[in-house]
Amino acid sequence: MMRHYKKLLFAMFFLLGAISAEAQVTSSSIKGLVLDESNQPFSGANIVAIHTPSGTKSGAITNFEGRYSLLNMRVGGPYTVTITYLGYDSQIFNNVYLDLGITYNLNVVLSEDSQQLDTVVITGSTGKSTFGSDRTGQETNVGRRELTRLPSISRSAKDFTRLEPSASDGSFGGRNDQFNNYSLDGAIFSNPFGLDAATPGGQTDSQPISLDAIEQIQIPTAPYDVRQSGFTGASVNAVTKSGTNEFHGTVYGFYRNQDLTGSKIKGENTSVPKLKQLQFGASAGGAIIKNKLFFFANFEKDDREDLGQNWLPNTGTGFINESRVLESDLNEVRDALLSVGYDPGAYEGYTHKTESTKGIFKLDWNINDNNRLAIIYNFLDASKEKPAHPSALGFRGPSASTLQFENAGYQINNKLNSIQMELNSNFEGNASNKLQIGYSSFHDFRNPKSTPAPSITITKDGSNYIIAGQEPFSIHNDLKQKVFQFSDNLSFVKGNHTVTFGVSFEKFEFDNSFNLGAYGGQGVFFPTSTMEGFGEYVSSGALQEAFDFAIAQNASLNENGEGNPGGWALAETNVGQRSFYTQDEWDVSNNFKLTYGIRFDKPLYFDTAEKAQEVIDNACCNVPSIPYVNPNTGETVTIDNTQMPSNKVLFSPRFGFNYNHKGEDKLQFRGGSGVFTGRLPFVWIGNQISSPEVFFLQAVDPDFKFPQVWRTNLGTDYRFDGGLILTGDLSYTKDINAAHVQNWGLLPPTGTLGGVDNRPIYTANDLINNAYVMTNSDKGSTWNATLKGQKTFGEGYYVMLAYNYLNSQDVNSIEAEITGDAFAFNAALGNVNDAVLANSKYGDQHRVIGVASKKWKYGNDKWATTVSTFFEYAKGGRFNYTYGGDINGDGSNLNDLLYIPTSAEINQMEFSGSGQGAAFDAYISQDDYLSERRGEYAERYGALSPWRSRYDLKILQDYNIKINDKKTNTIQISVDMLNVGNLISSDWGLIQQPNNVQPIGVSLDASTSMPTYTFNPDLKETFGYDSSLASRWQVQFGLRYIF
Repeated sequence: MMRHYKKLLFAMFFLLGAISAEAQVTSSSIKGLVLDESNQPFSGANIVAIHTPSGTKSGAITNFEGRYSLLNMRVGGPYTVTITYLGYDSQIFNNVYLDLGITYNLNVVLSEDSQQLDTVVITGSTGKSTFGSDRTGQETNVGRRELTRLPSISRSAKDFTRLEPSASDGSFGGRNDQFNNYSLDGAIFSNPFGLDAATPGGQTDSQPISLDAIEQIQIPTAPYDVRQSGFTGASVNAVTKSGTNEFHGTVYGFYRNQDLTGSKIKGENTSVPKLKQLQFGASAGGAIIKNKLFFFANFEKDDREDLGQNWLPNTGTGFINESRVLESDLNEVRDALLSVGYDPGAYEGYTHKTESTKGIFKLDWNINDNNRLAIIYNFLDASKEKPAHPSALGFRGPSASTLQFENAGYQINNKLNSIQMELNSNFEGNASNKLQIGYSSFHDFRNPKSTPAPSITITKDGSNYIIAGQEPFSIHNDLKQKVFQFSDNLSFVKGNHTVTFGVSFEKFEFDNSFNLGAYGGQGVFFPTSTMEGFGEYVSSGALQEAFDFAIAQNASLNENGEGNPGGWALAETNVGQRSFYTQDEWDVSNNFKLTYGIRFDKPLYFDTAEKAQEVIDNACCNVPSIPYVNPNTGETVTIDNTQMPSNKVLFSPRFGFNYNHKGEDKLQFRGGSGVFTGRLPFVWIGNQISSPEVFFLQAVDPDFKFPQVWRTNLGTDYRFDGGLILTGDLSYTKDINAAHVQNWGLLPPTGTLGGVDNRPIYTANDLINNAYVMTNSDKGSTWNATLKGQKTFGEGYYVMLAYNYLNSQDVNSIEAEITGDAFAFNAALGNVNDAVLANSKYGDQHRVIGVASKKWKYGNDKWATTVSTFFEYAKGGRFNYTYGGDINGDGSNLNDLLYIPTSAEINQMEFSGSGQGAAFDAYISQDDYLSERRGEYAERYGALSPWRSRYDLKILQDYNIKINDKKTNTIQISVDMLNVGNLISSDWGLIQQPNNVQPIGVSLDASTSMPTYTFNPDLKETFGYDSSLASRWQVQFGLRYIF
């Protein structure tokens, strides 16, 4: 047999060198120990597992130690496992179900019987996701029970990944969601360039795959299996359904409108915006050749129309969703824009449309008992109309403090096509191989709602107030992405060791046309005007000049074409990763397992340096000779946009253990420690390629490394006699290579601010030229603790309750795609280039979640009713208090942490209007966080939003139609109710959000370094109530036919 191993290993190393995807979980396994009646290992016993619905067969023979392994098995079930040996009673286990990524441990004692009596039949349990020898770190498994029963209106996977206690709006364990890895049937299913969303279709709020196509989802945050990589947050692995020997399918539809939403917040009527959403689709699966070839297909369409913005102009009504923006100011701006021939659109009452069409087709081929092939194709075609970007390069709302005109928005389009192949092979001698090859194509592009125009940003009291004109990020914005991936894992069992060798390769190709500032920098990088000065701006002819310039620029850029001098920008970025890994899973005893391994990841940049030079050749203003200063070393350096980051091999050793006390699935201890290497949003690399101009220079530190963390986890599980399972996990994560952004053209500040806030400030001598550089820091860390209890009762009743505590810190909670934007938003005090450890933006400090589900059958099983609930009670939503204005002179109006003066100090501050000081003093007093920190500076992300609660409910009513003795079809009516608390009382289920995170504006006298402050006396409370659907109850009705 060794010659087979040698051939396979040779082939793997050849592929590694020749073309050399992260290998993610797509299957499960059954392992066990067979003993005789004297508890001696039983060698030569035959084990056969048959997936009953499809006839798929897996087999193994016990080795000299009595051990066997069935690897790379199809998830789900039921399986029938038969263990036989001549002269001994056969044992058959029925109803064995396999959970994604979890080994089902099945130990057996065979009894000698010369009479060859009837087979002993034992009914197995359904699912062992908590107790399994593969489980080392914290993870959550979501199966068909949760996917079909729990409430969801958006039909998003996010509604089910929230069952992981450390989850918070796509973040896990306090990490940016861009540092997660999403996989579908083992293929990369992340948004690799990282614009606005972590998953494909996320920019259009579309789901790239229908819930009806998903079989199981696994969310491990600390898997000490080196085959899993590509993340420093969590790995979200989903596997799709497959066809079986029985033909099954479903046709379904869901509908809701504005009449099925709440209309009150805190007892006050709020305007109910227009809403209409229709989702419909169909799935079918079956056998093309019985026991041999199967298909599964799903098609789904989603059409939605709702209000473009929920905030109203200020007319003095006092409505809960009334903004500070005066309707008279909006009319003044609209009339001025109309006077130069530009229609800005409406400022209220307009709607946005969302459309998506998605589908999947899957073939499963049992080539023979030892080889299984799966081919999966899926597509998505989605679009969504959206307002201007809410936060990039400044706050644009719509919010309590800022409103937009309709034509300041855009339509985003996401198109995806993906194909994946997986081949699972078993060989003699308990060896198996998994080969995966995939290709995906993404096309994301924007259609601005505006005709060619400048971006209009009007400020008031130091912060953005009214937004109009061209959406700054939608000017000829076109991104094409291609993803190639390959992985191969060879595993073989030798004694009580399962050894795996693997290689993987992934390549990402990006063609990005991004033309920020093409119609002028005013309104994009700095405001157009204040509201007070807008009339003068118009009367001076500056507004007309701005429009004339934008129109002329559009004509010139179109004439010169894409990627040509004087034309639309085009930046090509090609990156990837080549990996090798090896691992040993050592069953030290029946109930104690060690897993240890190491992986080597080498970043690849292919021809990206040459592509960067092509952009430089077309650039107007690249000045590579400017001397900058690396703030990490103090060295004087120049910035070469063709110099790629470090491509040194990154090492990820890992170690995990699992101890199942007495092997009874009653008490389990587990844990591990190791290094995880992740990807980054590759737009950060792309920024270096696309932005070599001296006026907005963006680059990556030549020593920059892919993100890495060291994560340690300890956990325990205990099953009480009544079936209640308690689980506890404690994890600590330490950043090794976290992302951080600095301005290498900014020297340490040498000035001092005058007045009560005497912070260091930058002078003209401290600025060389803005040069925003992505670099690394190792200062971040996270503590995460989880306690969970769950129990499955008889008759379809299940409950779960969990609590999660999070303390996460970093030096830069990057939420931006633009490197310069990531710098501008990183709230700071003193030297803004310092890597200062502070609270992370991501995650909830406290989070309690619960699930309950019960199914009743009655009328001789003709009827069934299922009621399921999900609730959440959490405190998070961290935010900064910063000045509205650039008080420290570093070029950012967004990042200067607020000084919180005492009442006496307020009397020493100069305000732009009478009564503002007293109003500011009262504002501080009513704010718990600010009032406790008088005389101190606000901390980065030190402020927390109030507790929020959510209670969702789903009711399913089934009517079963018996077609024949073997076939029953079902008509199912569903009702999904979100935020039921708000339906009961308009005081419940509400989300509070800051009215203005820049509550006080500031301007600086350059000659005296003395600030003048502006505070709006109408700002009296920190938090206001969100009147959007996030705070109001919603209901959706569904109808489904299952056959």
